[in-house]
Amino acid sequence: MMNPSVEKLLYAGTVIPAHPLALTAERKLDEARQRRLTRYYMAAGAGGVAVGVHTTQFEIRKPEFNLYETVLRLAAEEIEKANLQRPFIKVAGVCGPTEQALAEARLAVSYGYDLGLVSLGGLKDYSEDQLVKHIAAVAEVIPVFGFYLQPSVGGRILSYRFWEQMVAIPNVKAIKTAPFNRYQTLDVVRAVCSSPRRDEIALYTGNDDNIVADLITTYRFNVNGATVEKKFAGGLLGHWSVWTHKVAELFDRIKSGPPNGLLQTGIAVTDMNAALFDPVNAFRGSIAGIHEVLRRQGLIEGIWCLDDKETLSPGQLEEIDRVTAAYPELTDDAFVRAFLEKDKI
Repeated sequence: MMNPSVEKLLYAGTVIPAHPLALTAERKLDEARQRRLTRYYMAAGAGGVAVGVHTTQFEIRKPEFNLYETVLRLAAEEIEKANLQRPFIKVAGVCGPTEQALAEARLAVSYGYDLGLVSLGGLKDYSEDQLVKHIAAVAEVIPVFGFYLQPSVGGRILSYRFWEQMVAIPNVKAIKTAPFNRYQTLDVVRAVCSSPRRDEIALYTGNDDNIVADLITTYRFNVNGATVEKKFAGGLLGHWSVWTHKVAELFDRIKSGPPNGLLQTGIAVTDMNAALFDPVNAFRGSIAGIHEVLRRQGLIEGIWCLDDKETLSPGQLEEIDRVTAAYPELTDDAFVRAFLEKDKI
Protein backbone atom coordinates (compact mmCIF):
# COMPACT_ATOMS: atom_id res chain seq x y z
CA MET A 1 0.00 0.00 0.00
CA MET A 2 1.18 3.50 -0.78
CA ASN A 3 0.91 6.47 1.54
CA PRO A 4 -2.32 8.20 0.42
CA SER A 5 -0.71 11.66 0.15
CA VAL A 6 2.16 10.23 -1.92
CA GLU A 7 -0.29 8.37 -4.16
CA LYS A 8 -2.32 11.57 -4.63
CA LEU A 9 0.82 13.46 -5.66
CA LEU A 10 1.83 10.68 -8.07
CA TYR A 11 -1.52 10.87 -9.83
CA ALA A 12 -1.64 14.68 -9.82
CA GLY A 13 1.85 14.78 -11.35
CA THR A 14 5.21 16.08 -10.24
CA VAL A 15 8.89 16.53 -11.04
CA ILE A 16 10.99 13.43 -10.26
CA PRO A 17 14.72 13.79 -11.03
CA ALA A 18 16.78 10.66 -11.59
CA HIS A 19 19.44 10.87 -8.87
CA PRO A 20 23.10 10.96 -10.03
CA LEU A 21 26.06 9.39 -8.26
CA ALA A 22 28.66 11.70 -6.71
CA LEU A 23 32.17 10.24 -6.85
CA THR A 24 35.67 11.28 -5.81
CA ALA A 25 38.64 11.36 -8.19
CA GLU A 26 39.43 7.83 -6.98
CA ARG A 27 35.95 6.75 -8.17
CA LYS A 28 34.79 6.14 -4.62
CA LEU A 29 31.43 7.32 -3.33
CA ASP A 30 31.51 10.96 -2.22
CA GLU A 31 28.98 10.53 0.57
CA ALA A 32 28.80 14.17 1.62
CA ARG A 33 28.03 15.38 -1.90
CA GLN A 34 25.71 12.45 -2.56
CA ARG A 35 23.66 13.49 0.45
CA ARG A 36 23.77 17.13 -0.60
CA LEU A 37 22.41 16.29 -4.05
CA THR A 38 19.32 14.83 -2.38
CA ARG A 39 18.96 18.00 -0.30
CA TYR A 40 19.31 20.10 -3.45
CA TYR A 41 16.42 18.29 -5.15
CA MET A 42 14.18 18.83 -2.15
CA ALA A 43 15.15 22.51 -1.90
CA ALA A 44 14.70 23.02 -5.66
CA GLY A 45 11.05 21.97 -5.52
CA ALA A 46 11.16 18.43 -6.88
CA GLY A 47 8.30 16.18 -5.86
CA GLY A 48 10.47 13.11 -5.49
CA VAL A 49 13.66 11.38 -6.55
CA ALA A 50 14.46 8.14 -8.35
CA VAL A 51 17.52 6.37 -6.94
CA GLY A 52 19.39 3.35 -8.28
CA VAL A 53 18.30 4.07 -11.85
CA HIS A 54 20.35 4.58 -15.05
CA THR A 55 21.49 8.07 -14.00
CA THR A 56 22.75 6.59 -10.72
CA GLN A 57 24.78 4.18 -12.90
CA PHE A 58 23.84 0.51 -13.17
CA GLU A 59 27.42 -0.39 -12.19
CA ILE A 60 26.51 0.34 -8.54
CA ARG A 61 25.22 -3.25 -8.47
CA LYS A 62 28.54 -4.84 -9.44
CA PRO A 63 30.24 -6.69 -6.56
CA GLU A 64 33.40 -4.57 -6.87
CA PHE A 65 31.34 -1.42 -6.12
CA ASN A 66 28.36 -2.76 -4.14
CA LEU A 67 26.71 0.66 -3.78
CA TYR A 68 23.04 -0.09 -4.51
CA GLU A 69 21.92 -0.37 -0.90
CA THR A 70 24.13 2.55 0.13
CA VAL A 71 22.62 5.01 -2.33
CA LEU A 72 19.09 3.95 -1.39
CA ARG A 73 19.90 4.42 2.28
CA LEU A 74 21.60 7.81 1.93
CA ALA A 75 18.71 9.33 -0.01
CA ALA A 76 16.12 7.88 2.37
CA GLU A 77 18.00 9.24 5.39
CA GLU A 78 18.24 12.75 3.93
CA ILE A 79 14.56 12.80 3.04
CA GLU A 80 13.61 11.64 6.53
CA LYS A 81 15.89 14.23 8.18
CA ALA A 82 14.39 17.02 6.08
CA ASN A 83 10.98 16.45 7.69
CA LEU A 84 9.25 17.95 4.67
CA GLN A 85 5.77 19.24 5.29
CA ARG A 86 4.69 17.91 1.91
CA PRO A 87 4.60 14.50 0.22
CA PHE A 88 7.82 13.44 -1.49
CA ILE A 89 7.92 10.35 -3.72
CA LYS A 90 10.79 7.91 -3.26
CA VAL A 91 11.34 5.69 -6.31
CA ALA A 92 13.91 2.89 -6.29
CA GLY A 93 15.33 1.47 -9.49
CA VAL A 94 14.71 -2.28 -9.71
CA CYS A 95 16.41 -4.36 -12.38
CA GLY A 96 17.87 -7.72 -13.28
CA PRO A 97 16.36 -11.22 -13.48
CA THR A 98 13.36 -11.93 -11.25
CA GLU A 99 15.35 -13.17 -8.26
CA GLN A 100 17.55 -10.06 -8.27
CA ALA A 101 14.60 -7.74 -8.90
CA LEU A 102 12.68 -9.19 -5.96
CA ALA A 103 15.69 -8.77 -3.67
CA GLU A 104 16.06 -5.14 -4.77
CA ALA A 105 12.34 -4.52 -4.28
CA ARG A 106 12.47 -5.90 -0.74
CA LEU A 107 15.48 -3.73 0.02
CA ALA A 108 13.67 -0.67 -1.30
CA VAL A 109 10.66 -1.41 0.88
CA SER A 110 12.93 -1.76 3.92
CA TYR A 111 14.17 1.81 3.34
CA GLY A 112 10.68 3.21 2.90
CA TYR A 113 10.60 3.61 -0.88
CA ASP A 114 7.15 4.12 -2.36
CA LEU A 115 7.60 2.57 -5.80
CA GLY A 116 9.98 0.39 -7.75
CA LEU A 117 10.90 1.58 -11.26
CA VAL A 118 11.22 -1.79 -12.99
CA SER A 119 13.75 -1.81 -15.82
CA LEU A 120 13.49 -4.64 -18.32
CA GLY A 121 16.93 -3.96 -19.77
CA GLY A 122 19.12 -7.03 -20.01
CA LEU A 123 16.14 -9.44 -20.02
CA LYS A 124 16.26 -10.13 -23.74
CA ASP A 125 15.89 -13.87 -23.18
CA TYR A 126 12.50 -13.32 -21.48
CA SER A 127 9.40 -13.61 -23.65
CA GLU A 128 6.79 -10.87 -23.28
CA ASP A 129 4.63 -13.24 -21.22
CA GLN A 130 7.59 -13.90 -18.94
CA LEU A 131 8.17 -10.16 -18.59
CA VAL A 132 4.56 -9.70 -17.48
CA LYS A 133 5.00 -12.42 -14.85
CA HIS A 134 8.27 -10.79 -13.78
CA ILE A 135 6.55 -7.43 -13.22
CA ALA A 136 3.62 -9.08 -11.44
CA ALA A 137 6.04 -10.78 -9.04
CA VAL A 138 7.74 -7.46 -8.23
CA ALA A 139 4.33 -5.81 -7.81
CA GLU A 140 3.58 -8.23 -4.98
CA VAL A 141 6.50 -6.69 -3.07
CA ILE A 142 6.33 -2.98 -4.00
CA PRO A 143 4.03 -0.76 -6.08
CA VAL A 144 5.42 -0.72 -9.61
CA PHE A 145 6.47 2.19 -11.79
CA GLY A 146 6.59 0.58 -15.24
CA PHE A 147 9.29 1.63 -17.68
CA TYR A 148 9.47 1.54 -21.47
CA LEU A 149 13.23 1.78 -22.01
CA GLN A 150 14.54 2.83 -25.40
CA PRO A 151 16.32 0.08 -27.39
CA SER A 152 19.49 2.18 -27.89
CA VAL A 153 20.36 1.87 -24.18
CA GLY A 154 19.49 -1.75 -23.57
CA GLY A 155 15.72 -1.77 -23.91
CA ARG A 156 13.58 -3.52 -26.48
CA ILE A 157 10.47 -2.98 -28.58
CA LEU A 158 7.39 -4.15 -26.66
CA SER A 159 4.06 -4.91 -28.31
CA TYR A 160 0.70 -3.33 -27.61
CA ARG A 161 -0.39 -6.71 -26.25
CA PHE A 162 2.41 -6.57 -23.66
CA TRP A 163 1.22 -3.19 -22.37
CA GLU A 164 -2.37 -4.40 -22.40
CA GLN A 165 -1.36 -7.24 -20.07
CA MET A 166 0.93 -5.14 -17.90
CA VAL A 167 -1.61 -2.43 -17.10
CA ALA A 168 -3.95 -5.14 -15.83
CA ILE A 169 -1.55 -5.91 -12.94
CA PRO A 170 -3.25 -4.43 -9.86
CA ASN A 171 -0.20 -2.87 -8.21
CA VAL A 172 1.15 -1.13 -11.32
CA LYS A 173 0.67 2.52 -10.33
CA ALA A 174 2.57 4.46 -13.00
CA ILE A 175 4.43 4.03 -16.28
CA LYS A 176 7.39 6.00 -17.57
CA THR A 177 7.77 5.99 -21.33
CA ALA A 178 11.24 6.50 -22.79
CA PRO A 179 11.13 4.83 -26.19
CA PHE A 180 11.98 8.16 -27.94
CA ASN A 181 9.43 7.12 -30.52
CA ARG A 182 5.89 8.49 -30.85
CA TYR A 183 4.53 5.22 -32.26
CA GLN A 184 5.74 3.27 -29.24
CA THR A 185 4.61 5.98 -26.84
CA LEU A 186 1.12 5.74 -28.37
CA ASP A 187 1.07 1.97 -27.73
CA VAL A 188 1.52 2.61 -24.00
CA VAL A 189 -0.99 5.46 -23.75
CA ARG A 190 -3.62 3.61 -25.78
CA ALA A 191 -3.20 0.49 -23.65
CA VAL A 192 -3.69 2.53 -20.48
CA CYS A 193 -6.71 4.37 -21.90
CA SER A 194 -8.27 1.06 -22.97
CA SER A 195 -7.86 -0.48 -19.51
CA PRO A 196 -10.50 -0.41 -16.75
CA ARG A 197 -7.54 0.63 -14.55
CA ARG A 198 -6.88 3.80 -16.58
CA ASP A 199 -7.53 6.10 -13.61
CA GLU A 200 -5.24 4.03 -11.36
CA ILE A 201 -2.16 4.47 -13.58
CA ALA A 202 -0.22 7.74 -13.87
CA LEU A 203 1.76 8.38 -17.04
CA TYR A 204 5.21 9.98 -16.67
CA THR A 205 7.33 11.14 -19.56
CA GLY A 206 10.88 9.95 -19.97
CA ASN A 207 10.98 11.03 -23.61
CA ASP A 208 13.86 13.48 -23.30
CA ASP A 209 13.38 14.66 -26.88
CA ASN A 210 9.76 15.67 -26.21
CA ILE A 211 9.43 16.64 -22.53
CA VAL A 212 7.29 19.76 -22.73
CA ALA A 213 5.14 18.57 -25.64
CA ASP A 214 4.37 15.35 -23.75
CA LEU A 215 3.24 17.32 -20.71
CA ILE A 216 0.90 19.68 -22.57
CA THR A 217 -0.68 17.12 -24.90
CA THR A 218 -4.03 15.46 -24.28
CA TYR A 219 -4.14 11.94 -25.74
CA ARG A 220 -7.60 10.93 -26.90
CA PHE A 221 -8.90 7.50 -27.98
CA ASN A 222 -12.23 5.91 -28.80
CA VAL A 223 -12.69 2.99 -26.42
CA ASN A 224 -15.82 0.90 -26.98
CA GLY A 225 -17.65 3.89 -28.43
CA ALA A 226 -16.64 6.29 -25.67
CA THR A 227 -13.96 9.00 -25.83
CA VAL A 228 -11.19 8.47 -23.27
CA GLU A 229 -8.58 11.13 -22.58
CA LYS A 230 -5.26 10.87 -20.76
CA LYS A 231 -2.36 13.26 -20.11
CA PHE A 232 1.15 12.71 -18.84
CA ALA A 233 0.94 13.62 -15.17
CA GLY A 234 4.63 14.43 -14.74
CA GLY A 235 8.12 13.31 -15.62
CA LEU A 236 10.85 11.06 -14.28
CA LEU A 237 13.96 12.21 -16.07
CA GLY A 238 17.74 12.30 -15.94
CA HIS A 239 17.48 15.72 -17.59
CA TRP A 240 15.62 16.97 -14.53
CA SER A 241 18.59 16.14 -12.28
CA VAL A 242 20.13 19.43 -13.44
CA TRP A 243 18.69 22.97 -13.37
CA THR A 244 15.98 21.44 -11.17
CA HIS A 245 14.72 24.69 -9.65
CA LYS A 246 13.92 26.02 -13.13
CA VAL A 247 12.41 22.65 -14.05
CA ALA A 248 10.02 22.93 -11.11
CA GLU A 249 9.06 26.48 -12.15
CA LEU A 250 8.43 25.38 -15.75
CA PHE A 251 6.39 22.40 -14.56
CA ASP A 252 4.21 24.70 -12.43
CA ARG A 253 3.71 26.93 -15.48
CA ILE A 254 2.68 23.92 -17.58
CA LYS A 255 0.22 22.73 -14.93
CA SER A 256 -1.33 26.07 -14.05
CA GLY A 257 -1.80 28.02 -17.24
CA PRO A 258 -2.57 28.07 -20.94
CA PRO A 259 0.15 26.66 -23.21
CA ASN A 260 1.14 30.05 -24.61
CA GLY A 261 4.76 29.90 -25.74
CA LEU A 262 5.33 26.47 -24.23
CA LEU A 263 6.04 24.72 -27.52
CA GLN A 264 8.82 27.22 -28.17
CA THR A 265 10.17 26.62 -24.67
CA GLY A 266 9.96 22.91 -25.38
CA ILE A 267 12.29 23.30 -28.35
CA ALA A 268 14.82 25.03 -26.08
CA VAL A 269 14.52 22.21 -23.54
CA THR A 270 15.11 19.62 -26.26
CA ASP A 271 18.15 21.55 -27.51
CA MET A 272 19.57 21.59 -23.99
CA ASN A 273 18.84 17.90 -23.62
CA ALA A 274 20.71 17.09 -26.83
CA ALA A 275 23.83 18.71 -25.37
CA LEU A 276 23.46 16.80 -22.12
CA PHE A 277 22.43 13.41 -23.46
CA ASP A 278 24.67 13.20 -26.49
CA PRO A 279 22.25 11.53 -28.96
CA VAL A 280 24.68 12.20 -31.82
CA ASN A 281 26.96 9.62 -30.19
CA ALA A 282 24.20 7.16 -29.24
CA PHE A 283 23.87 8.73 -25.76
CA ARG A 284 27.33 7.63 -24.67
CA GLY A 285 27.99 10.92 -22.87
CA SER A 286 24.61 11.19 -21.14
CA ILE A 287 25.69 10.63 -17.54
CA ALA A 288 28.92 12.60 -17.97
CA GLY A 289 26.89 15.45 -19.47
CA ILE A 290 24.68 15.62 -16.39
CA HIS A 291 27.78 15.48 -14.18
CA GLU A 292 29.41 18.35 -16.09
CA VAL A 293 26.53 20.71 -15.28
CA LEU A 294 26.52 19.66 -11.61
CA ARG A 295 30.32 20.09 -11.50
CA ARG A 296 30.16 23.59 -12.92
CA GLN A 297 27.60 24.54 -10.33
CA GLY A 298 29.69 23.12 -7.47
CA LEU A 299 27.23 20.39 -6.50
CA ILE A 300 29.72 17.61 -7.28
CA GLU A 301 33.49 17.63 -7.59
CA GLY A 302 34.02 16.02 -10.99
CA ILE A 303 32.40 14.13 -13.87
CA TRP A 304 33.87 10.75 -12.90
CA CYS A 305 31.79 7.61 -13.48
CA LEU A 306 32.34 4.10 -12.10
CA ASP A 307 33.20 3.00 -15.62
CA ASP A 308 36.29 5.04 -16.50
CA LYS A 309 35.39 4.79 -20.20
CA GLU A 310 32.17 6.71 -19.56
CA THR A 311 33.00 10.36 -20.20
CA LEU A 312 32.10 13.33 -22.40
CA SER A 313 32.09 12.77 -26.15
CA PRO A 314 34.17 14.92 -28.51
CA GLY A 315 32.40 18.25 -28.96
CA GLN A 316 29.96 17.68 -26.08
CA LEU A 317 31.64 20.20 -23.79
CA GLU A 318 31.23 22.89 -26.43
CA GLU A 319 27.59 21.96 -26.89
CA ILE A 320 26.97 22.34 -23.15
CA ASP A 321 28.69 25.75 -23.32
CA ARG A 322 26.43 26.72 -26.21
CA VAL A 323 23.08 25.79 -24.67
CA THR A 324 23.82 27.24 -21.24
CA ALA A 325 24.70 30.54 -22.94
CA ALA A 326 21.68 30.38 -25.25
CA TYR A 327 19.03 29.62 -22.61
CA PRO A 328 20.04 31.27 -19.30
CA GLU A 329 16.35 31.48 -18.33
CA LEU A 330 16.30 27.67 -18.05
CA THR A 331 19.38 27.36 -15.81
CA ASP A 332 19.36 27.73 -12.03
CA ASP A 333 22.95 28.80 -11.28
CA ALA A 334 21.84 31.67 -9.00
CA PHE A 335 19.59 29.35 -7.01
CA VAL A 336 22.38 26.79 -6.61
CA ARG A 337 24.85 29.45 -5.45
CA ALA A 338 22.40 30.56 -2.76
CA PHE A 339 21.74 26.94 -1.80
CA LEU A 340 25.46 26.16 -1.45
CA GLU A 341 25.97 29.26 0.70
CA LYS A 342 23.57 27.75 3.23
CA ASP A 343 24.42 24.07 2.73
CA LYS A 344 28.10 23.73 3.60
CA ILE A 345 29.80 20.34 3.79
